[in-house]
Order: sequence, then structure tokens, then C-alpha cells
Amino acid sequence: MASLVELLAKKRDGHVHEAGEIRRLIAALGTGELTDYQMSAWLMAAFLRGLDERETLELTDAMLESGVVLDLKDVPGTKVDKHSTGGVGDKVSISLAPLVAACGVPVPMVSGRGLGHTGGTLDKLEAIPGFRVDLSIDDYRRIVREVGTCMIGQTREIAPADKRIYALRDVTATVESIPLITASILSKKLAEGIDALVLDVKVGRGAFMKDLVRARALARSLVAVARRGGKGVTAFLTDMDHPLGLTIGNALETAEAIDVLHGRGPADLTEITLVLAAEMLVLGKVARDEAEGRAKAQAAIADGRAAETMRKMIAAQHGDPRVVDDLARLPRAEIVRVIPAARAGWIADVDPLALGLAGVEMGAGRTRAEQAVDPAVGIVLRATKGQRVEAGAPLCEVHVRTDAAFDAVAARIANAFTLGDAEVARGALILETIRGV
Repeated sequence: MASLVELLAKKRDGHVHEAGEIRRLIAALGTGELTDYQMSAWLMAAFLRGLDERETLELTDAMLESGVVLDLKDVPGTKVDKHSTGGVGDKVSISLAPLVAACGVPVPMVSGRGLGHTGGTLDKLEAIPGFRVDLSIDDYRRIVREVGTCMIGQTREIAPADKRIYALRDVTATVESIPLITASILSKKLAEGIDALVLDVKVGRGAFMKDLVRARALARSLVAVARRGGKGVTAFLTDMDHPLGLTIGNALETAEAIDVLHGRGPADLTEITLVLAAEMLVLGKVARDEAEGRAKAQAAIADGRAAETMRKMIAAQHGDPRVVDDLARLPRAEIVRVIPAARAGWIADVDPLALGLAGVEMGAGRTRAEQAVDPAVGIVLRATKGQRVEAGAPLCEVHVRTDAAFDAVAARIANAFTLGDAEVARGALILETIRGV
């Protein structure tokens, strides 16, 4: 049997691991036989040399089996989750989970914190007074059974090897690897006890995948490995060259997601929510096709079932369900300042990365893992790509705690807007669809 060091050298030299070798590395990491610095060496080798589909599946399974794989057999129905690779203004999960659950498909969801310039679902949910994402597995299982959905963070029991390995990737410049990203995402998602998964792979400046080629490669990798893991899966490649919706910041985005459940959300956010919901209902076997799934989702919004499921989920997770009907109960910043248009013209571009980074600087995101976020601060767009504005008209509102905080980000935010002399149409929201068939 090869030693652990020989296994590191094997991948360093570009060879494919034999069956069982990656499992051995992950098991050794768990027992302490393999050190963090040795795992970091293997991660860099895998980053540079790559992993094939079988190796990626073995890594996924090894990290999945390092912890508890939840059994939701006592929850009736086909369990379906959604995962987004993250983007600026992406608050879809907050409205999507209760919407799909209201239509009869259970949605067990393990979500994440903000990462870099993109916000995290858990941070947004915690803007709701009292809302807890640190629930026990027993509570999680019970809430999914009783409410139809529950949204928690990764626990110590769920894919602990992934949590440890991700911390190493974060500080060793090995995050942007498609096989490592695939294994990280799916080890957590498959641990939830789901039967099927819908993926939202963001593409553009505001996403981690900046170009369509790499985003497509990631989507195909996720679909292939999930299928080999026995799950129904569909991946959508969606636009992130523009902020999604009109808000950036935790409480602001939570309020906007709740607006979707009341049928008053912005058009782009509502559209992506309905597209993903329809696919989840098809995979969940309560809709025959996309058209029927979309109609069922729209009906659940119109008759109030989606909002009611949101109230129930919030209450079950110790939050204040009154926020669903009174958004003023969410945290608010003391100061709101307006960025005006310097001249008349058409909005030709709104840079999501610049706005996302401004949000982090204001305190809506993190620059260190242990850093707390401010739920109240953020940005509200008052003009978007394709709109005409007059000189002095508001481009956006900036919600801050102090005037000094506004001064620190004002120029960056203003420079995120590009004005032109001709009307510019916004591109398609859904770029491609990859189904696991």
C-alpha cells in the first residue's frame, strides 16, 4: 500500500488516483494521520493537475461520509433543494424555499454565509429578529416535516471534512477549482437527505465564474457527479453581469425576497424565482412540466400560501413572523443618502462587482471569516440598465450608519453606473439549461 506522502506525489505528478485512494486521504485527515499542511499540498496538486469525474465523485462521497447523512424518510414526498454559486443581490433562496414548500415539495436547505463580494443566505435570514440558523439536526428534520422547509447552516455533523478542507482552500489559493468546488457543494447538499437538486450557476462580473465557458464546465461537472450520486438534477446558467433585483445588503435583500412572496418583487428576481420553482416542482413530481410548475408557483403567491409558509418557517426557527407583513420590523440604517446622476442619459451598465465590494466595505459583508455583518446597511437601486434618467435623478440610495461610512464608498458606488446616449437593452436572465437526463 502506498504511503500518504506517495499519494500526494502521485497527484503532484499528474497521475489519476486509483479507487479508494482519495477516501484514504480524507479518512486520514479526519484521524489526524494526515496534517493540514499535507492536505494543503494535495489540494494544490489537485488544483493544478485536476481530478477526473470518478475522482471528483470519490472526493464528494468521502467528504459526505465524513459526517452524518440525514435520513428524511419520515418526510413524505420527493425532497428537492436548490443551490446557487452566488452573486450580487442573489436572495432567491429566501423566497424560493417557502414558495416550493407551499406547492407540496419539501425543501431541506443547508445554506452558507457571505463569501467575498457576494452575500450569504444565512446572513440575510438572520436580519429577521430572532431567526436562528444554528438548529439541531432533530429540529431541522422536524421543521421540514411540519412546515415543508427549513433553512440552516452547515453543522458540525454535516460534511465536516468539507468544512475543514474549505478553510484550507480559502487560505491556499485553491478555491477556483471546478472539481474541488463540485465536491464541496455536493458533499453538503447530498448530506441533506434530498432526492433532487436544482443548481443556479451564476455567470458574469458579479459571480465567481466570470465567463460562460467556465460556468458551463462547472454546471456540467455538478450535474454529472450528482447524477452518478443517484440524484435528479438540473442546472441553470443565469446572468450576473448586473445585480439581481434592486437591493444589496442583508435586511434590504430579505425584505425584497418577502416582496416576491407577496407578488410585488422586481421583475428579474421574480422571474428567476419562478423558473427555479417550476423546475423544482417538476423534479418533486407535483408538476408534469415547466408550464404547470410555473402556474402552481404563481397560484401559491396569488392565494397567500407562499407567504404563509414563510411565516411558519420563521416562527419555527424562532424568528418574528410579523416581518412578512411588516417589513419595518427589519433592521434599518439611520442614514440614507442618494447618489444622483451626473447628467441625463440612458443607464448603459451597472457594475455588480463594484457594488458588491462597496457593500462589503460598508459592513454588509466580511473581509475575515470571524467578522460580524451589519444587517441594516446596503444599497437600493433606483435606476437599472436600460432606463433613462435626468441629471440629478437618483441612481441609488445608500443605507449607512454614519456620514463617514457614506463618504468612504460614495465614489465607488457612483462609478459603478455608466450613462450613455442611446438606449441599451438588458440581456437574457437564463443563459443555458443543463438537465441530468
